[in-house]
Amino acid sequence: MQKAAQKWGIDMEIFKAVVYLLLGFVLLIKGADCFVDGSSSVAKRLHVPSIVIGLTIVAMGTSLPECAVSVTASINNNNTLAISNAVGSNIFNLMVVCGACALFAPLAVNTKVFKKEFPFSIICAILLLGLGYLQMELGHIDSIILVTIFVVYLIWMIISAKKARTDISQEEAYKVIPVWKTILYIVGGAVAIKYGGDFVVDGASVVAGKLGLSQTLIGLTVVALGTSLPELVTSIVAAKKNEVDMALGNVIGSNIFNILFVLGISGVISPVAFMMDNIIDIVILIIMSIFVWVFGWTKKEISRIEGIIMLLMYVVYLVYICIR
Repeated sequence: MQKAAQKWGIDMEIFKAVVYLLLGFVLLIKGADCFVDGSSSVAKRLHVPSIVIGLTIVAMGTSLPECAVSVTASINNNNTLAISNAVGSNIFNLMVVCGACALFAPLAVNTKVFKKEFPFSIICAILLLGLGYLQMELGHIDSIILVTIFVVYLIWMIISAKKARTDISQEEAYKVIPVWKTILYIVGGAVAIKYGGDFVVDGASVVAGKLGLSQTLIGLTVVALGTSLPELVTSIVAAKKNEVDMALGNVIGSNIFNILFVLGISGVISPVAFMMDNIIDIVILIIMSIFVWVFGWTKKEISRIEGIIMLLMYVVYLVYICIR
């Protein structure tokens, strides 16, 4: 590797970073492919709708990078990174992941999800805004409240899954892969997604640093975007496999998981301090969530045009955080 870098006159550190980036993307793509196939098999084997699997197993699996980054930041008493990462990732999930998926195929909206889970994700953001604005800190008690709500949410999802079981006679219509392969796909895919996200973040951080970007800006952009790559790749793969419900469920579930569990656990370890920029970002998240909810509710789908609008809105947000 070193000889190749010297041959082309490339900085060794940047060369390694690019290699990490490429390796990370390969792991993300292949890991997401296996993860979606395994998760789809679970849904079909248990006769549970893909949207429920997307809201739970897939959402929590693809949120491993956010969880790892935020918990590590909390242990190191760097909770500003934890809140920026979680909120930045949620905005990316909502606008870029959903927007990009809509470019491949219009995202058909599950009416029940837009009546329950999606409004619940907005309520979670409003709750985070309230807790943060009142004391400019997410304390131990506040964090325990968030984690408790997450446990209740999981119980709600389990009950919903039991109610939503389809008729056993439908089993013949599905090609279900063996149990051992399902487990291998889900676990192996999750591991590949986790390390793929790490490699991309590490590689991009080095390149950004070499280009002279500040650590604060890197945290708000590279880290938040990098840890959301699993959601992006997994949802796009799901959309291309016609698992549209899983793609949408992944985004909504991940956003709920990031606020209630990731920030909740971070705050339990060490109180999360808020800055006014964090408050503004949460307000932007709420406004963008309402936009997406309106897009989906009016025509019962998110069209390609609306997907482009969402991507453009995110570009405007990126410009804003770069110049503020």
